[in-house]
Amino acid sequence: MAHSIGLAGYSNSGKTTLLSGLVVEMKRRGHRIAVMKHDAHGHYKEAVGADSTAFVDAGADAVITLSPDAVHVYERKNAPSLDEQLLAYRHLDYIFIEGFKREKHPKIAVYRTIEQSCIISEVVPAPIAIATDLAVQEAEGSYPQFNLNDIAGIADFIEQYFKDCQF
Repeated sequence: MAHSIGLAGYSNSGKTTLLSGLVVEMKRRGHRIAVMKHDAHGHYKEAVGADSTAFVDAGADAVITLSPDAVHVYERKNAPSLDEQLLAYRHLDYIFIEGFKREKHPKIAVYRTIEQSCIISEVVPAPIAIATDLAVQEAEGSYPQFNLNDIAGIADFIEQYFKDCQF
């Protein structure tokens, strides 16, 4: 069963940059990784001009593109469930989740500004760690804290977290 962990933060907080670095580091360590991103506003679009986009635009319920080294799936679903998708990729080692700040998986709160730091109190359940490039405030002292650029340290923390939890 894959270990699921999320990065929660506001736009421009550093989530995508941190997540991209974690994917590289965890792959370097030999792990199989999936990434799931929350598109809360429905902005995702297929690539303009691609055949698969034409099929989506035509109303296909599912479009599956098979390449020599990849499968891309587009499927229309009413209210898709994160849990359902996590089950579909349980054969991997880790599933990194960007967004979904109120779902039940463990999360690292990510922020770059004092204003964004309120994400700590909005994450449900409470975050298991903080990643920021700011000096951490005293009130945040109860969480393990990492610099956003400490990719190896955050990867070490994630691996140890799941070892300690005996998942």
